Amino acid sequence: MSVTTTAHINFRGQAREALEFYRSVFGGEASIATYTDIHSVESPEQAEHVAFGRLDAPSGLRLMAYDVQPSKDYDPGTNAFYITLHGTDGDEIQGLWDGLAESAKTVLTPLAPAPFSPLYGMLTDRYDVTWIVGADTATTAA
Repeated sequence: MSVTTTAHINFRGQAREALEFYRSVFGGEASIATYTDIHSVESPEQAEHVAFGRLDAPSGLRLMAYDVQPSKDYDPGTNAFYITLHGTDGDEIQGLWDGLAESAKTVLTPLAPAPFSPLYGMLTDRYDVTWIVGADTATTAA
């Protein structure tokens, strides 16, 4: 079992371009799911924007990126990134989520299966840090 943190960079319509640029620098493969792919389109111009993007480089470097939805405020100097906490043991990730959620200011997305991940959640902790928490496998607990 391992848990990693990943820089999660926020954009407004430039995430795909940024991921391709970073891929050209670091190598590797980019994975992209659009708002259309995950059935979460808020406006027609946002349909092909990146809802979930990840670059996995051969060196082990991992970057994540997405295009902030039109309904959310976006100021690159204010919410330019999130911290992504990702692991392979769903039960451990659930425990870490529970710890962060206990005193969270806001749970933006409850930890649950998502179209692009077996386990995914998002919250803003008591220090105004936004965490994305996920696992490659779902929890075994009911």
